[in-house]
Amino acid sequence: MPVPARLPSWAWVTGLTVGAIAAVTVLAVQADRGPQPTATSAKPSASVSAQPTPSASVPARVPDGSGTGRRIVYSLDEKRVWLVDASEATRRTFTVWPGTVSPDPGTYTVSSRNQATTGSDGVQIEHIIYFAAKSGVSVAFSNAVDGASPPPADSGARTGGVRMRKADGSALWAFGTVGTTVTVVR
Repeated sequence: MPVPARLPSWAWVTGLTVGAIAAVTVLAVQADRGPQPTATSAKPSASVSAQPTPSASVPARVPDGSGTGRRIVYSLDEKRVWLVDASEATRRTFTVWPGTVSPDPGTYTVSSRNQATTGSDGVQIEHIIYFAAKSGVSVAFSNAVDGASPPPADSGARTGGVRMRKADGSALWAFGTVGTTVTVVR
């Protein structure tokens, strides 16, 4: 039986270096992909004092006919938003509380952003992302500064705010820069 040849020390070092580079590359790709998409399992509460609930791990599917490429998708019927990257991967999805004025289905772009202000309902809001207008009412995504859900929309006021939980508002703020496509679907 032949004796196996012994590898020179440089071959071991080369092998270990190649293995380390491969491991670091895999970790870097995973880190670059950011947080995985999440979906909430409970419907948003209309209570002013409601606190955000943890997200479930199963994402909702992006609606068919919502376009391609990097975009924000807003479903009027599902009361849900998806953040979709250029590779068509859903970065995050979450439920929202729409105001009394909703945009028509179609394609829009983020026209402006405002870090913080007071909403038309008197609530302190932040991460305001304007993308549409209808019947003289601006439509924008935002979240309450205190993290509370909005009150029921029965005051008769015409509001175009699409509210979300605080963590979702922060994620949307980071994703939805001026010029980002917003696709509104039924």
